[in-house]
Amino acid sequence: MSTFSIKVNGVEHSVEADDATPILWILRDHLQLVGTKYGCGIGQCGACTIHLEGTSARSCNLPISAAAGKSITTIEGLSENGTHPVQKAWVEHDVPQCGYCQSGQIMTAAAFLKENNNPSDEEIKAAMHGNICRCGTYNRIRAAVKTAAQNS
Repeated sequence: MSTFSIKVNGVEHSVEADDATPILWILRDHLQLVGTKYGCGIGQCGACTIHLEGTSARSCNLPISAAAGKSITTIEGLSENGTHPVQKAWVEHDVPQCGYCQSGQIMTAAAFLKENNNPSDEEIKAAMHGNICRCGTYNRIRAAVKTAAQNS
């Protein structure tokens, strides 16, 4: 066991864990931030997406040792009261059904729009491609990302 220092949603934390412990479990089990979801465990579905130093990352296969000393943002830290443009667009387009993938979808979209604030439909589709929605709300997801881009 080692002690790691990480900054999550602007707050410094000291965490004792095995070097290989995925950030997902640090967030959920150690810090009680459960908005980031466990989906597949191999970084393929996107439910566990967070921002690491402002870039989207899959937390289920990212070890704490790779994130030590870095800044992490979770869905809880994206905005205090759901006013981030992506979150507002999600509500406007009534995107969620079961809601399980939504935090990962939103975090992916937010990081993407930070890099490209005027994306084409094809760029949105490509950026969101790795996030799986079991309910199949992909058309609403793309529409919400487009709206968020226009309102950012």
